[in-house]
Amino acid sequence: MANGINEFERMKAGKLYNAGSNEIFKAHLLGLARTQRFNKISYYRWFTKQRALTKLIPSAKGKNFFVFSPFYCEYGVNINVGKDCFVNYNGIFLDIAPITLEDNVWIGANVTLATPKHPFLVDERVNKEYPDGFHDLEYGEPITIKKGCWICSSATICSGVTIGENSIVAAGAVVTKDVPPNTLVGGVPAKIIRELDEQDRINVWDTYLKNETPLSIRDKMKING
Repeated sequence: MANGINEFERMKAGKLYNAGSNEIFKAHLLGLARTQRFNKISYYRWFTKQRALTKLIPSAKGKNFFVFSPFYCEYGVNINVGKDCFVNYNGIFLDIAPITLEDNVWIGANVTLATPKHPFLVDERVNKEYPDGFHDLEYGEPITIKKGCWICSSATICSGVTIGENSIVAAGAVVTKDVPPNTLVGGVPAKIIRELDEQDRINVWDTYLKNETPLSIRDKMKING
């Protein structure tokens, strides 16, 4: 502990903290153990699996939050979820700093949310001895995904990023800066492809009742020339 602030509080606040401290080691070990337990529980033991999930991510309690295993995170307690969120297979949440999923966020398979940051200069990045002992100094910045977003498979969201409401991150994108609301982004690094608008409407209920191939207004306009 330095300046009266413990290492875990430093970590959550985005300050430099000693990742090699006993305090962080114990908290990290607990998070990893709870993650391992969740992943090992059979889907046939659904209610037990959901209890294990809320033990790992306490904010999930009562939120109708579903996660397909395997799922990986570092602490779990730094993940804040809203209502009716879903995470598909092989989600990786590196929750050094807080990760927030607002209501109705969908996370595709193989998505990584990475909050950790490290100094660029190697002599500051490596574990080294300081006046009061060895320290592995790193920090993080929070990730916030606003309500109604869809993060498609194999996307990576980097530290400090906020994804605006109702936006879509295309498969394989690497998002390094904030995304405005109601936009489609993609690429490496991710860039705005276009805004989402009424031409994206499929009229899903009518299409479902008619058992038709789902096509947006935009797609139909392309087909019709």
